[in-house]
Amino acid sequence: MSTKLQHSPATLATPNGHFSAAISVVPASGRMVFISGMTARKADGTIAGIGDIEAQTRQVCENLKAAVEDAGGTLRDICRVDVYVRNIEYFDIIHKVRREFFQAPAPASTMVEVAKMVKPEYLIEINAIAVIEN
Repeated sequence: MSTKLQHSPATLATPNGHFSAAISVVPASGRMVFISGMTARKADGTIAGIGDIEAQTRQVCENLKAAVEDAGGTLRDICRVDVYVRNIEYFDIIHKVRREFFQAPAPASTMVEVAKMVKPEYLIEINAIAVIEN
């Protein structure tokens, strides 16, 4: 199993959300998996939780889980996520849901507000990088 180490320099403030300032990964023998941006799109093509950021975040995390598991890993192997949201005011709700899916040490993360997404119903999109031991 890869070892994921959290780095929290004393010269930085504690993160406001569920993420690490920095993560290093020491795989015995592993590979990097790049997961495309996941939206709240369900397997049947419909969009989960239209208008509901908590439901959409939960679906996005389930989609990330499915993708990393198909690559042979788990959510614990994800070391970085980039989060795109339609409204940065959703920050606390998004991190509440992320705590349900990502155990400590949480992945390094960036979150930015964007004006538009591929479909106007999407409120959030997350892409990820995982390091999975062979």
